[in-house]
Order: sequence, then structure tokens, then C-alpha cells
Amino acid sequence: MNDTIEHKKMSFPFKAVVLTVIGTLVLAGAGIYLSGWRLLRGNVADPAGGTPNLFADSASKTLYTCGMHPQIIRDKPGNCPICGMKLTPKRDTGTEDGNINGVDIKIDPVTQQNMGLRTAIVEKGPLKHTIRTYGHITYDETRTAQISPKFSGWFEKLYADFTGQFVKKGDPLFDIYSPELLAAQEEYLIALRTAKGRKEMLASARRRLSYFDVGPDEIRAIETSGTVKKNVTIRSPFTGVITHKNAVQGGFVKPGTVIYKIADLSRVWVEAHIYEYELSQIALGQDAEMTLPYQPGKVYSGKVAYIYPYLQQKTRDVVIRLEFENPGLKLKPDMYADVHIKSVSGEQGLLIPSEAVIRSGKRNVVFVTREENKFKACEVTLGLTLDGGWQHILSGLEPGDVVVTSGQFLLDSESKLKEAVQKMLEVRKGGVKTQSTQKGSDDFFDDMESDDDFFKDMESEARK
Repeated sequence: MNDTIEHKKMSFPFKAVVLTVIGTLVLAGAGIYLSGWRLLRGNVADPAGGTPNLFADSASKTLYTCGMHPQIIRDKPGNCPICGMKLTPKRDTGTEDGNINGVDIKIDPVTQQNMGLRTAIVEKGPLKHTIRTYGHITYDETRTAQISPKFSGWFEKLYADFTGQFVKKGDPLFDIYSPELLAAQEEYLIALRTAKGRKEMLASARRRLSYFDVGPDEIRAIETSGTVKKNVTIRSPFTGVITHKNAVQGGFVKPGTVIYKIADLSRVWVEAHIYEYELSQIALGQDAEMTLPYQPGKVYSGKVAYIYPYLQQKTRDVVIRLEFENPGLKLKPDMYADVHIKSVSGEQGLLIPSEAVIRSGKRNVVFVTREENKFKACEVTLGLTLDGGWQHILSGLEPGDVVVTSGQFLLDSESKLKEAVQKMLEVRKGGVKTQSTQKGSDDFFDDMESDDDFFKDMESEARK
């Protein structure tokens, strides 16, 4: 019995200490919460209570800010809490206007001159646009040919014996020995000797030789000599440059083997690359100009001949084909060239100097002048970048507006600073927030009252 009483006496002080600590912490938290709430009410305007507001009369009060940290704004002089610099007066001259930054900027004429501000009028004019891209010269595929024999044989002599050699139509390419050609010659000579009354047989034998690509001159030589020639000369059916050679003197060739490739370079193609968004500005027959790095000042004129109906998989661009005459053969295949294609669009649109646009990546901003030396930041939608340093504007401006073309970056910095001040001054419109804060404090005391059972338990435990 005594042990039980002694145990209760020892446990009672420990429980009392625990309950005392908990009660102290609860009361301290309540005091801190009420102090912060009252401090907030002292700094924010309360429409019902008439408590003084730090920013209530900021429109007519001089504010102080730090030149290095513009986010620091005070209603009285002092030092910057970040860098320790002395705060300088700054009066809020921004006015709400519904533009993207929410404020207008007012700059006196002397400051405008010191800033070097220049302006331009928004005009409406033709959309002159030139697509500048690169291209490479290639062969005109409609003017290329392959020399491929229809018989087998051995090369006895090569007349066109190197790649790049220029040949004309009818020039000899090679002499070849072929048993098939020998048989065709003998058949023709027999038909020629027995041609009396059998002209159809003679014509058939002659056609067989021509089908083997034996030229008319060679056939007449066989008729004149009356003997079979061991070697038959094959002549070029085209005029051009040999771009591929697969013949060696003494070598054997099978039917269908490509021996020569000949390309006519009097007209060449240029394959230019353009982006997808430029496709609407390209049309067949459109004029194009080309310049070469090794011929500065020389301009070649051509036309758009074809637009390929697919994109390049790796470069994600579209290839267009241009045609250029090449009388002096100065344009060599695989040369790189600078290509200029003039747009065919005859539409009218709003034009401003391209330097007037501030491109931030997400949006494009232009500063427009207003009355009383004020400037307004307007967000615009850009169109094409035009020739002569002009920019097409789709929306955001009207004809006759005056835009800033020089010094607008200083205006942008000032506008952002004004915007920061304007947002901080919006605290004066936060009456609803004050009410919600007050309601939140009432809920806090309601919660405390709802915890009466907790304290009753503590008292009952203490009586035991």
C-alpha cells in the first residue's frame, strides 16, 4: 500500500512538468501569432477599421528605392538592407492602362534626348521579301546518258580514255572486237550480194547492225570494202562531258555493262534548300539569282523549275530545283552557291523597322509613343522579315502609330521597374485578403476553445 502511494507521489510531479511545458508552448505560439496578425493589420489598410496603410497614399507620397536593388521600396529615407546603399527618392508616375506591363512610362524631353530615342511611323506597304539560302550545282538529269553495249566483246582501242573528256555527237569512243558483230556483218554482206529481188532481207540485216549501235558511216564502210571488219568503232550518240568511265583497253565487256556516262553541262540544275514556313512564298517560274564565292560580283539569273513534294529527313527542309544556262561551262557540278529568291507575294501589310522590336523569346514587344511624353509597351504578332530592314506586323499596331526604334531597351528596363512598383502598390487593393486574415485568426481561437477537453484531462490527471 505504501509502495503504491509513494509511486503516485513520484509520478505526479513528472506529469505536472510535462503539462506545464505543453501549456507554455501553446500560450507562446498564440502570443506570437497574435503579434504577427496585429503587425500585419498595422501595415495593411483595413477598410472597416481605418488602420493606417503603408501604401494607402503612395500615389501622392514619395517612395524610396535602391538603385542596385529596385525591389526594395520604403516610404521613408534609409539604407538598403541588402547592400547598405542610401535609398533615393522615387515617385510612382506609372498609370494603369491595360497593356502588357500595366503601366505607362513618362520620360521628359531632355532625358529622351540623352537616351538617344528615335521614332518611326507605322506604315502600310507591299511585302517585299527575299529568301536567302544555299544550294549546290548538279547535273541536268534530262541531259545525261549512258553508253552500254548490247553485245559482248573486247576493247581493242579507246578514244575516250579519261573521265572529264568532252565529246561531241558522232565522235568515236572505242573500237571493239565482238563475235556477234562479226556474224552480223557477214549476214549483211551475204544479203547485199543476193539483194536482187530480196530487199526485205537486206533491210533486215542492216537493221540488225544498227540495233547493235553500229553507225551509218561504219555500215557504209562495210558496204564499200565488201569485207568483214574485225574491229567495229562505236561512236557517241550525245554531246557532253564524260562523268564516268568503266572501260580499259583490252578489257572484256558483257552486254548491259555501263561503260560511259555522259552529261551535257550547257544547262545545269541548282538544288536549293528552304524551310517549311517559306514554301508559301515559292512558285514555279519564279525568278532566282545565284552568286558563287569564287566569282564575286557575278550574278546568274535562273528560274524555279520544280518543288520536290517531300522533306529531307535529316535536315527537315524542302529542296527546290532551279535551272541556269551554262554556256561557258563555268558552273561546275557540286559547287556551292548563295541563292536569292524574290517572293511573289503582292499583298499589303503594316511595316515597321525591324530594330523597333524587342524579342524576348516568349513575346515580341514594341514601345509606342503617347501624349505628354509617355510611352506604352505593346505586344505584337510578327510576320515576315522583309527587305530593307522592315518587319511585317500582323496584329498589335495600327497605321499611323509612332514606335520607338532606338533606346527602347532603356524603356523596357524602366517599364519593368515601374511594373514591380505597381505590383507592390497593389497591396492597397488587398482588403479582401485582410478580411481573410482576420477570419483565419478567429478560426485559431475557435480551435483553442475546442480543445477545452484537452485541458480538462490535464486537470483531472493532476487531481489524481
